[in-house]
Amino acid sequence: MASRENAKRRLTILGSTGSIGTNTLDVVERLGGRDSFEIVALTGNGNIPLLAQQAIVHGAELAVTADDSHYASLKTALSGTGIEVASGRSGLIEAAERDAGWVMAAIVGNAGLAPTLAAASRGADIALANKECLVSAGSLFIEAVRKGGGRLLPVDSEHNAIFQVLEEHQRHAVERIILTASGGPFRTKTLEEMRHVTADVARAHPNWSMGLKISIDSASMFNKALEMIEAKHLFGLRPEQIEVIVHPQSVIHSMVGYTDGSVLAQLGCPDMRTAIGYALSYPSRCDLPIERLDFAKLSRLDFEAPDEIRFPAIRLARRAMEQGGVQGAVLNGAKETALEAFIAGRAGFLDMAEIVEQVMDKLSDLPAAVTMDDVFAADEKARQLAAGLIR
Repeated sequence: MASRENAKRRLTILGSTGSIGTNTLDVVERLGGRDSFEIVALTGNGNIPLLAQQAIVHGAELAVTADDSHYASLKTALSGTGIEVASGRSGLIEAAERDAGWVMAAIVGNAGLAPTLAAASRGADIALANKECLVSAGSLFIEAVRKGGGRLLPVDSEHNAIFQVLEEHQRHAVERIILTASGGPFRTKTLEEMRHVTADVARAHPNWSMGLKISIDSASMFNKALEMIEAKHLFGLRPEQIEVIVHPQSVIHSMVGYTDGSVLAQLGCPDMRTAIGYALSYPSRCDLPIERLDFAKLSRLDFEAPDEIRFPAIRLARRAMEQGGVQGAVLNGAKETALEAFIAGRAGFLDMAEIVEQVMDKLSDLPAAVTMDDVFAADEKARQLAAGLIR
């Protein structure tokens, strides 16, 4: 513990060029930069100029592109710097296995599963922003963290909020958790209006600045569906203990309800750096230039139940939790395939949930996962079925 608290902290960021990764590096700089932290490895995908710049500015030991075809470009960009370069799945695993005590897991999609599991298995503290680790392989991932001995620190604003107000010595008294959702850009739209929206329209989140896929997931509320499944594993809850409430202002980030009727909430301005800073400094709190809430200027806080007819992803998440097994992997694999088709213009916005539900119907009898290979097999079956439905 002394080395964690007193020496420079060694950090790896899996997915450093995305919104979570860039905000993490911003927080690192604001908390002392190289005087307080050593960046062990940074990984990205296709944005080689940014990845190379990050590696040079922050003095990374290793830079990895997940795409083998970009290896030569990254190698050239970092020539003469002394920074090691790797690529592909093996490169991501190498980054995760390097000696860093704290790992930000921010690779989007199932591509983040293997490296995050590798980091957890060796005992690193995992700041988790990758949903698929818990959605697709929840039980296996939680067990890997337990055996590795590291800490699991949620970074999603909703789970981080719960993490902050869930009193460890009162876990027995937790009655429910309430995940808040902004409702996205289509909160007040009709089904007919939503039927014809494009990816460019769906990506425009009213409160948060996020990547393309996450923004569209938020618009369809699949983002919230995945968070429900995550919460089940993160906090050891039953499906019926997990609720969702639409809160357009995104001031209350989530709440915990206790058996005595008390509800504890975490509030703050919408800024991902709050959760990142809390995970990076835990169990302490750090000093960040986040906009402060001015309660005198808050005219109102609105709440409404999610409409599961217009946003069936909530219902599908509940079904996946109740069925258990590999249904989370099935839901996620089908969702990712449908999302890519929507972005490419090969499927409509409302088609995504219909595709996911049809795939879940067809794969409802798959056995529970014993190994990660079982998870990947379920994911692949779901993707193949979804692709067939799209064609």
